[in-house]
Amino acid sequence: MKSSKYLEELRAQTAEDLKVKLTEAKKELFNLRFQNATNQLDNTARIKEVKKNIARIQTVITEKANA
Repeated sequence: MKSSKYLEELRAQTAEDLKVKLTEAKKELFNLRFQNATNQLDNTARIKEVKKNIARIQTVITEKANA
């Protein structure tokens, strides 16, 4: 499954790398929403995928903070 491999990759990274990845994902989500609002976005499912990735990154950051 794709999400489990992605989670393994996230858990292998440091907290600083995760914060950078989170920032990049939030920027991507902003750009996707902007494209969607201006009817330039072809793949609207990408918004949902990026949102889930942001949640996964935040979950791993929380796990590392509590460990």
